[in-house]
Formats: sequence, C-alpha cells, structure tokens
Amino acid sequence: MASKRNSEKQVIASSGAAAVPVRRKSVTTKRTPHTAAEISSIPVSQPEILALAIPAPVTLAAPPAESRRDVIARLAYSYWEARGYQGGSPEADWLRAEQEISAK
Repeated sequence: MASKRNSEKQVIASSGAAAVPVRRKSVTTKRTPHTAAEISSIPVSQPEILALAIPAPVTLAAPPAESRRDVIARLAYSYWEARGYQGGSPEADWLRAEQEISAK
C-alpha cells in the first residue's frame, strides 16, 4: 500500500530509535533600510507618512547621582581590596568609610 507523505512534517526513523519530526527553518525576507533619497522623495503633503519614515530622536536621561550609600560601599570595598581581599571586618570597613565621607 502506498504511504501518504506530509511535506510539512517528515519523520526520519532509524532502527530502534523513536520517530522525531524534522524541523525546518522558517523563510524570512531581509529588510532593507530606506535611503535618504527615498525618504526625501516622500511628498511633504503627507506628514503622517513622513513621520513614520523618520525615526524620532532619542533623548538619553542623565544617570542618577550616586547615592551616599553607594559611595560608602565603594570606599569600604577599596579598603578590603587594599588588604588583599583578606582579613578585617566588613562592618569596620563600612564604619571607617562612613566616617571618612562624613569628614569631607
């Protein structure tokens, strides 16, 4: 009897192995960016199309100022680093860093 073949899901079976469907990569087309000449050729009478063709400028917010706690933590870490990452007390390093920052 002739077997029916399904082109979407082919099954490859070897001796003693479970049947596993073959996966195929999906076919997609490459997107090409618009050139400046193409964008400039859009009639100005269609501002909604022009607005879609030209991306809006991205504004970056200034990074937040470093908090006092972050400054103390970094200074306390530098004390531990200066000792060669050995010995000492994290609490003592923190207190020393707090005192130094407060003195400034």
